[in-house]
Amino acid sequence: MTAARDISRLLEIMAALRHPRTGCPWDLEQTFATIVPYTIEEAYEVADAIERGDFTDLTDELGDLLLQVVFHARMAEEQGLFAFPDVVEAITRKMIRRHPHVFADTSKLTPDEVKGLWAKIKAEEKAERAMRRGGHEARTGLLADVPRALPALSRAVKLQSKASTVGFDWNDARLVLDKIKEEIAECEEAIAAGDQAHVREEIGDLLFAVANLARHVDTDAEDALRGTNAKFENRFAYIEKKLGERGIALKEATLDEMDALWNKAKTQA
Repeated sequence: MTAARDISRLLEIMAALRHPRTGCPWDLEQTFATIVPYTIEEAYEVADAIERGDFTDLTDELGDLLLQVVFHARMAEEQGLFAFPDVVEAITRKMIRRHPHVFADTSKLTPDEVKGLWAKIKAEEKAERAMRRGGHEARTGLLADVPRALPALSRAVKLQSKASTVGFDWNDARLVLDKIKEEIAECEEAIAAGDQAHVREEIGDLLFAVANLARHVDTDAEDALRGTNAKFENRFAYIEKKLGERGIALKEATLDEMDALWNKAKTQA
């Protein structure tokens, strides 16, 4: 089998990998549930390639993400649920419906008007899904369509944003800072009491408040944390490098030695 630029070849490859007699043993034992972690991981790999500005890598990562869609569609087809063309039809129908100002109405809308129209149409689609399911969706209400599979930090921001649409929100970022200080104090109390369950709860409240602060100052919380992760990684690598140049293993270094190098790393470009 040779490589191709056509989606049909990828579908053929996936079908071959899942063939009951001649397919790949690993691919054959996968289910929707076991593939989910890979799907999420590939989405992060795409984000990482974009963040690094590596567009050659982005080509590969988008392919890996596309494979996840093809994999899920193939398993669904085997079970008679739906097939890849149904996935394509669903998204094309949705995009046309959500952009009437492009595909139907020639009127020009502002970005804010487009956002409002998008939300309105999504709400209509949600109501239609409920009707198709007999009006018995497991989750209802304003926050019901915030995906539970999102990273916790991103989901916190989406939950807060949804609640803010009905006025349940602070109108000043400084009030959120006050809430953070309050949550820190409650963390201190829980730690002092030695109640691990309470500590866990209060740390969750603190993280939720910090995510809220990021939202109020128009900062992407996930992006901010990724930046700090990268900064920590680079500074720690500096410590390892400098200790190695001195012939000192990490486990042999004192905290004072590592702390001094950490402070020096902070001054590096």
